[in-house]
Amino acid sequence: MKDDALNWFEIFVNDIDKAKAFYEAILKSPMTSIPAGDCGIAMAIFACNPELGVGGALCQAEGYKPGPGGTMVYLNVEGDLDGVLERIPAAGGKVIKPRTAIPPHGFMGIFEDPDGNLVGLHSMA
Repeated sequence: MKDDALNWFEIFVNDIDKAKAFYEAILKSPMTSIPAGDCGIAMAIFACNPELGVGGALCQAEGYKPGPGGTMVYLNVEGDLDGVLERIPAAGGKVIKPRTAIPPHGFMGIFEDPDGNLVGLHSMA
């Protein structure tokens, strides 16, 4: 067993293709689509290196409910926090908390995606 508290995250969505397009637009990073198949869960995987850090995905499946009030995940947007925050409205989301200093841990922001999920952003710069 690893000592890390977190090794994967999932953001529940209603429309996997629409959600994938939104996150690719704001993060300027391609995602890998995985069809539902036998497990019944369609996924779009965020770019990551599992050996170096946490990975995660958007998930669409029966019973998976998106929306605020659940778990807050923070996406690493190192060096591009302002750029990501600027792209959110045009992509269909809403900035909830603009760039906010969290000394000595860098900066954060929070947005609402088109499915109503609240998602955090983090950058040291």
